[in-house]
Amino acid sequence: DIQREEEKVKRSIKDAAKKGQKDVCVILAKELIRSRKAVSKLYASKAHMNSVLMGMKNQLAVLRVAGSLQKSTEVMKAMQNLVKIPEIQATMRELSKEMMKAGIIEEMLEDTFESLEDQEEMEEEAEMEIEKILFEITAGALGKAPSKVTDALPEPEPMGAAAA
Repeated sequence: DIQREEEKVKRSIKDAAKKGQKDVCVILAKELIRSRKAVSKLYASKAHMNSVLMGMKNQLAVLRVAGSLQKSTEVMKAMQNLVKIPEIQATMRELSKEMMKAGIIEEMLEDTFESLEDQEEMEEEAEMEIEKILFEITAGALGKAPSKVTDALPEPEPMGAAAA
C-alpha cells in the first residue's frame, strides 16, 4: 500500500513539475521523503520485533531444558533413594568374603583329594616294589602263591561231586 502511494506521489510531482508548480513539487517531495523514512522505521521495527521473538523462543528453549534437567534431577534422586549405595557395597563385600571362603574350602578339598591320590599311588608303587623284591628273593616261587590272603575258607565240595 505504501509503495503504491509513493508511485502516486511521484506521478503527482511529475504532473506539478510539468505545470510549473514548484511549491507543490517541494511539498510532495517532502511527503515522499517522510514516507520513505516511515518505511525504514517500519523495517527497523519489524527487525526489532523479530529479534525480540527470537529472544523469547531462546528463553522458552532454555526453560524447557531447565525443566528437563529438573526432572532428570528428580529421577536421579529417586534412583538414589531406591539404590542404597552403602548397602550394595556391604552386600558386595559379604559376597566377596563368602566367595573367598568357598575358594579356600575348594582349594583345601582339592589338596586333600590330591594327597589321597598320592597316597594310593605310593601304596601301589610300594606293593609293586615289595612283589619285585620277594620275587627276586624267592626266585619266582612266591609268584605262584596266591596274591592275597582271604579270611574265608574254601567251600567244601559235596561228597557226591568228588566221586563222579
